[in-house]
Amino acid sequence: MKTIIYYFTGTGNSLAAARKVAAATGDCELIPIALLRETRGAIVPQAERVGIVCPVYFFGLPLMVAEWAARLDPAAAPYVFAIITHGGGGESAALWQLDTILRKRQGRGLDAGFGVVMPGNYILKYESPQGKEREEILAKADKQIAAIAGNVVRCEKRTLPASLVSRLLYNLVYPWFRSHVRTDDKKFTVSDKCTSCGTCVAVCPSKNIELAEGKPVWKHRCELCCSCIHTCPVQAIQAGTETEKRERYRNPDVTLADLKIGTEDMS
Repeated sequence: MKTIIYYFTGTGNSLAAARKVAAATGDCELIPIALLRETRGAIVPQAERVGIVCPVYFFGLPLMVAEWAARLDPAAAPYVFAIITHGGGGESAALWQLDTILRKRQGRGLDAGFGVVMPGNYILKYESPQGKEREEILAKADKQIAAIAGNVVRCEKRTLPASLVSRLLYNLVYPWFRSHVRTDDKKFTVSDKCTSCGTCVAVCPSKNIELAEGKPVWKHRCELCCSCIHTCPVQAIQAGTETEKRERYRNPDVTLADLKIGTEDMS
């Protein structure tokens, strides 16, 4: 049975989850949503199982994922599922948002939706868990993902999780996120430590960064994934003084090369 999993990732959590589910399903194609951002028209996956894996942003979907989902036509797939990675909440609202988008297009939504707790890494507001705490979160995530993979292999349908509080917070904060996300890159700065290596350009899923005179310049189509901050080899990119004190994060099962958009191995 053919499976296609579309994913969006900033620091590798969602890619790691997508890979583990893909390994369990056997015949599976992994497709980064970032590579489809400039395509036009409907996206019609040719597979019996279709999955979407992405993180929670402000109790909803990354904006790129929401816009892409509006073009996805999974009507021909017998089984459609989603996995939302998060640092401690919001997955039910994000799944509801995705299901609503899909139903609006085709009247056909998700057959199952799952949440997986992984190390939070929104470095603009807080530091990612470290040491033993991080290891424990990742170990629990592996068990969750293994169970989800079993559900997917068996094409088990599940009622989407519901949380009134999560939906309320979505209605309060997601509209703000949607209106600010593209231009919040104005908070980003680069120090003289920059070596002009171009890593930030390569990992940016929205191709929002270019080098000008050897330094990154942000072009105001940001997703706030913060991959540029987390992956800079010399920590030259900041978003205010607070990020200078915070440890960077990348999922340990994902290499820097995996995050580079358009590299040979994006699976």
